Amino acid sequence: MFATVVAVLGTLLGAVVAGAFQQKNASRTQRAAADEQLRRERLEAVTALAAAGSDHRRAMWMRGEAELAGAAPGLEELRLASHATRSAITRPLVAVQVLIPDLAVRTAAKDMVVAAYCMRDDAHTTEALTAARETARDAHDRFVDAAAAFLTAA
Repeated sequence: MFATVVAVLGTLLGAVVAGAFQQKNASRTQRAAADEQLRRERLEAVTALAAAGSDHRRAMWMRGEAELAGAAPGLEELRLASHATRSAITRPLVAVQVLIPDLAVRTAAKDMVVAAYCMRDDAHTTEALTAARETARDAHDRFVDAAAAFLTAA
């Protein structure tokens, strides 16, 4: 009888230990899946912001060039396009700010967006517009570099 009790207790203990290991393994798997999903969301946010920033910079360049050339035909369309690209920056910028805790990435993202916005204010001459575009490109590159460093380390 004692042997039977010991065998039953051993079986129960074995089942509890096996269940604990399975639970721990399941938790690791869930954590790994959640981490991978967050990594994908971060990469998507960075990519979307970089693309939106480039689109806005291009729209601002085209608008600035047209204004400096005095090209009235099509200028309204270019203004509307620049407003649309500026609006398109908002969603990915918010996503980067929410999903990426790294201050360097967040600061670089804001700097990139502000540099593209500033092209409008700096479009007094072709030289100033070109310099503002280069500043915006450099800010874009700094953002991409900071994001890449963060995503590689994370």
